[in-house]
This record gives sequence, structure tokens and C-alpha cells, in this order.
Amino acid sequence: MWTTIIVGGLIFAVAVLMTMVGKGGGNFYVLILAMSGIPIHQAATTGQFILFSAAVAAMVVFHKNKSVSWPLALLIGVSTALSALAGGYFSHVFSGFSLKLIFAVMLFVSGAAMLIPVSEGKKALGDKKLGVVTVKVGDTTIGVNLLVALPVTLLVGFAAGMVGVSGGSFLVPLMVLACAVPMRVAVGTASVLVAGTALMGFAGHAARGDFHPEVAVPLAFVTIVGGLLGGRFALKTKPKNLKKLFAYTNWLAAVIMVYNAFHSTNLK
Repeated sequence: MWTTIIVGGLIFAVAVLMTMVGKGGGNFYVLILAMSGIPIHQAATTGQFILFSAAVAAMVVFHKNKSVSWPLALLIGVSTALSALAGGYFSHVFSGFSLKLIFAVMLFVSGAAMLIPVSEGKKALGDKKLGVVTVKVGDTTIGVNLLVALPVTLLVGFAAGMVGVSGGSFLVPLMVLACAVPMRVAVGTASVLVAGTALMGFAGHAARGDFHPEVAVPLAFVTIVGGLLGGRFALKTKPKNLKKLFAYTNWLAAVIMVYNAFHSTNLK
């Protein structure tokens, strides 16, 4: 009884925090579920399902408040998906230990990058420059430099595919730093991308028979509530504070990844 309450509470807290900053949090969900005694394959399947539920709930909140750029979500989604495929194919070049350390370094760097002051929401200029496309978000039109955004997007997707993650921890910095997208719009758009990735991941796991609705569905209701609250909190929180929260959660995930890398090595 107490284990169920604790697991539900931790997952709810993760759902709120992760949706506030546009990240999936799948690694936290799987860790919590696995530590509660759920087999790892079932934990991974359940984690993807509840991650999808939280992301969709947050996406609805952001969309209603005009904080989602659908054209940008399509552009980044297709680019990262294709490069992630290549990253996954070449991942065998590195050992599991090396991949975890690479991922930890990327988490730390992307978190630190979010603390760099940048001018957000640059409006599109009257004279179009080479490689710049205009994207309308709500009542604001911004100019996205594809010559900068596309190479960075492909690199992020390749790296995410290589280490086997959705890339949610890198999508927000990508949009804010490379595309000059306002923080709230970046978070809202990232929720769309995270939902799509989680759905595909869940489908793959579920096809192997690892989905147990008696566990996953109740937890999904918990993350839906968490996603709705997280989305609302994000819209009310100052962008500067959202960036700090993003950085801190990235660094926490980096520390956990480093610990996991060395812990797994010591067990062998």
C-alpha cells in the first residue's frame, strides 16, 4: 500500500517538473518503477505509456495558450527522427559505458547552455535573409535560420539516437539557442515531440507483450494530472526560472547517469 502511494507520488512529481520544462523524464519513470520491483521491460513499457500521457496533457494546455509551433515541431521532428535512426545504427561503435558518459556530458552541457542569456522571439525581418524562414506562433512571427537550426537538429537527433533516448533534454536548448524561440513556446513544442517519440517507443515495447494495463493505466491518470498542472505552472513561471529548472534537472539526470555507468561496470 505504502509502496504504491510513494511510487504514485514520485511519478506525479516527475510529471509536473518534466512537463514544466518540456522534457520527457522517461529515465526517471523507469528508475522509479524498476526500484519498486517491476521487471525492467515492463517498467520501460509503462514508462513510455505514462510519459506519452503526461506529454499529451501538457500539449493540450500549451496549444490552448498558443504556445506550440506546429511547423517547427514538424521540421524538428522529421529531422531528429531521421538522424536518430543513423545514430542508433552507429551506436555499436561505442561501449555501453562510453555511451552513458557521453550522454551525461551532453546533459551537463545542454543544462549549462540554457543559463546563457539570449534574446528570445526575434521577429522576422522585412527583408528575408538566406536560409531564414518565418514561423508564426500565436500573434508573434519569428525568423528561424535553417543554416544554423538544421545542422544542430541533425546533430542532436544523431546523439539522442546513439544513446537511445527521446532527446527531450536537448530539444528545448535547440529551439531556444539555435532558433531563438521563446522559452514557453519551446517547452510547448517539445511536448509535442516528446509525445510522438513516447508513442512510438510504447508501441514497440507493447508489441513484445510487456504492457500491463492494470499497472500502467492508473499511473497514466496520475501523469495526466501532473502534465496538466506542469503545463499551467510553466505558463505562469518566468522564462528565466524555467531555464534554471531545466538546467538543474539536466544536471541531476547527468549525475544519475554517471552513477549508473560506474555502478553497472562494478557489477560485472
